[in-house]
Amino acid sequence: MSESTARSQVFVGAGTWTSQRKSGGLFRRAAGNEHWESLKRGLPDPVSVQAVTFHPTERDVIYVGTQDGPYRSADGGTSWERGNFPAGLQVWSITVHPTSPKTVYAGTSPVGVWRSDDGGTTWRQLPNVKQPDRITMSFACRVMRLAVVPRATDQIFAALEVGGVMRSLDGGEHWDDCAAELVGLSARPHLKSKIQSDSEAEGMLDAHALAVSDAAPGAVFLAVRMGLFRSDDRGIKWQDLEIGRFSPLTYGRDIRVSPHDARTLYAALSPAARSQDGSLYRSGDLGKSWTRVDHNVKAHATMMGLALHPDDPDQVYCASRCGQVFGTQDGGRTWHESALPDGIDDVYAIACG
Repeated sequence: MSESTARSQVFVGAGTWTSQRKSGGLFRRAAGNEHWESLKRGLPDPVSVQAVTFHPTERDVIYVGTQDGPYRSADGGTSWERGNFPAGLQVWSITVHPTSPKTVYAGTSPVGVWRSDDGGTTWRQLPNVKQPDRITMSFACRVMRLAVVPRATDQIFAALEVGGVMRSLDGGEHWDDCAAELVGLSARPHLKSKIQSDSEAEGMLDAHALAVSDAAPGAVFLAVRMGLFRSDDRGIKWQDLEIGRFSPLTYGRDIRVSPHDARTLYAALSPAARSQDGSLYRSGDLGKSWTRVDHNVKAHATMMGLALHPDDPDQVYCASRCGQVFGTQDGGRTWHESALPDGIDDVYAIACG
């Protein structure tokens, strides 16, 4: 076992929003250890965890997004504290500024973006965060993923469920709608989808994750209900990556850029939000082609998220909604399954470090 593998920890967050058992939680497992530890000290009881984010330079600092706002751990997840954040806001995404490590952003439901400049102790709401009211769902629209462009840090992108994409080009002080062309694409027969609303644009606006890459300046990669999409002009126009050419599963739940190779993308794909299958795909050419990498993995539910180790390119993890966690330490040649404790059936987030 390599040194990075020996020191690695995997965190998984589960929610209670659609769970019939109402059993959320935050779980931690060390590499080489089959035991999942339930983390509770300082967190709400019960806790619904929708986001888990490792600090990029301080290994023991971890953030989670809960139904009661953001929490921070300074001891590797053993204990947690809540900063000065308003009550009543669910946090669905957290990201750390790539060059100012004390700056942290949190995305909420109802839609909002908050910023902390002291590592998560105090927070302020960023102004002008609003999307057009295009879709009415049974839940409030939420900010599912935030991404700060590494070499142009005034540019911030946000994926919204169900609202498409928005962006800020001035560090979060003003925000623009980037979803008009996603609505236009929904006129294509294979991109129409409505489940709760009266609009067939619902599927294209059902955004779950986005990512940016140093290898493609100006590009944004997006995972939505209808597949994977790319913009090359900072979110104005979008093109279909046509993931169906490579995968029979096209429901995009997560997409991430490798921290070791900016041309390599990973995506979690499934048949639908609730299903009995899921998969993990990789592209080595910024989304032009894809291959399945989770060999011999059998997910029994939608693949909800994936995690790429910041120090070791051979370590990749993914998790299904029903609590299956899959991992490889050899770049995908072999995989190991580790199940969360019984009763967990609404996984939302996975991270490693």
